[in-house]
Amino acid sequence: MSDLSFEQMLDESFKTIHNGEVVEGTVIDVKEDEIILNIGYKADGIITRSEYTNEPNADLRELVQVNDKMEAKVLKVNDGDGQVVLTYKRLAAEKGNKRLEEAFNSQEILTAPVVQVLTGGLSVVVDEARVFIPASLVSDTYEKNLEKYAGQEIEFVITEFNPRRRRIIGDRKQILVARKAQMQKELFERIQPGDVVDGVVKNVTDFGAFVDLGGADGLLHISEMSWGHVENPKKVFKVGQPLTVLIKDINGSKIALSLKFADQNPWLTAGERYARDNIVEGRVARMTDFGAFIELEPGVDALLHVSQISHTHVEKPSDILSVGQIIQAKVVDFNGEDHKISLSMKAIENQAPVAEEAEAEAPFEEDVSAEEEE
Repeated sequence: MSDLSFEQMLDESFKTIHNGEVVEGTVIDVKEDEIILNIGYKADGIITRSEYTNEPNADLRELVQVNDKMEAKVLKVNDGDGQVVLTYKRLAAEKGNKRLEEAFNSQEILTAPVVQVLTGGLSVVVDEARVFIPASLVSDTYEKNLEKYAGQEIEFVITEFNPRRRRIIGDRKQILVARKAQMQKELFERIQPGDVVDGVVKNVTDFGAFVDLGGADGLLHISEMSWGHVENPKKVFKVGQPLTVLIKDINGSKIALSLKFADQNPWLTAGERYARDNIVEGRVARMTDFGAFIELEPGVDALLHVSQISHTHVEKPSDILSVGQIIQAKVVDFNGEDHKISLSMKAIENQAPVAEEAEAEAPFEEDVSAEEEE
């Protein structure tokens, strides 16, 4: 007959476990803040909410189901009440750290969700292991507000791995820089001056707009935005606006763009509309001391010299005209080759009254001749 008591024999029928050991078990009960696990030991294992997840208000009943299989790490074989204290979160973090170490050594590109937006950067989680991405390494351009990344999955590489000091650093910027360099190389290999390409407005300034062509930006200068005059680019273009542009010139890494397509040049057919002696209508675009420039249509301006404004003496155009005013004038000269048109307002000034005056003078002349004959 055995000298062992029933309790001793019962203890020997179960496996032995130690602190730090990884065990596998089956969920036998789930509470809002606690998971009870059968681990094949004489006592059940307990995983508290804080040892399962980083979410302080998580309801474990929504995350774990009875009969689920899971691995956990032993924190305490006996918590004083005869239960085994387990951690799921720390074991997962250890596995995650191992995964991160492998990625660090191989410079593998990882993808993970942003779980927290911090003052100095982003926090992402890979298999419960946290990675910090400093704000300076989030993008290849300055990011004023990192909140837009909250909840997003982003790509990065591990550039520093020191779990003992809890310093695991990720870098997203170098991925973006490398991809942009490759896209730029491919772009310059396929484009040349004269090509028409699609792009997206990236930034608008007082002197022009920068257009993203997919790998490099091109400058659409204010002088190339229209055949007509553009006063303020910001009133014409918006960031994010798609645009079809003409590549005017490529100088090293600089790309000059234009929206002045040759087949849309209004001077190609201007000779038909603004032939000599035609009466035309236009808008006063700007003035100088010697005359006013009249916009007949976008891209076609004409000069109204101060001497051609009126039969009466005009000191300066602004004494008679104002910017934006619509006027009528006669074309007195057209030079299509040099893109020059000269106008005259006085050529059509008081035409009707002059005719009436001529008619009134005719009878008077007849009377004079009649008196002489007598």
